[in-house]
Amino acid sequence: MKIRALRDEDLGNIIRLWQAAGLTRPHNDPERDIAFARQSPASDILVGAIDGRIAASCMVGYDGHRGTVYYLAVSPQDQGKGLGKQILGAAEAWLKARGVWKLNLMIRADNGAVRDFYLASGYTEEPRLVMARWLDEDAKAQSNKPG
Repeated sequence: MKIRALRDEDLGNIIRLWQAAGLTRPHNDPERDIAFARQSPASDILVGAIDGRIAASCMVGYDGHRGTVYYLAVSPQDQGKGLGKQILGAAEAWLKARGVWKLNLMIRADNGAVRDFYLASGYTEEPRLVMARWLDEDAKAQSNKPG
């Protein structure tokens, strides 16, 4: 798998990959998230391609203190081949190259498979309470819709 930065022509394929992997939610418009990530040098979207076909992706960024990974996805047909660990490793390398020393993750509590993936990749659980406040009322309304 060859890992590179997202290109404009990848947009539709990345969104379809995220949808196939079950990552999208009504309150997280993938096009908006992609545009937001691409406007800052503190974030990037990495894609893993096999024979020109996007098989994996990962949004990576940092806030000046810690790194974060979002939208890590492997196409259903390519899961179980180690591509998730490869794209995660590329995200970690991207952060290290920018001097970031720690990566934090948030995983939905009911997503045991993803939890197991990160545990197998060397991540540990830390006792933290995650709090949030919606700053966009439209996005908040979308988050309460079923789906």
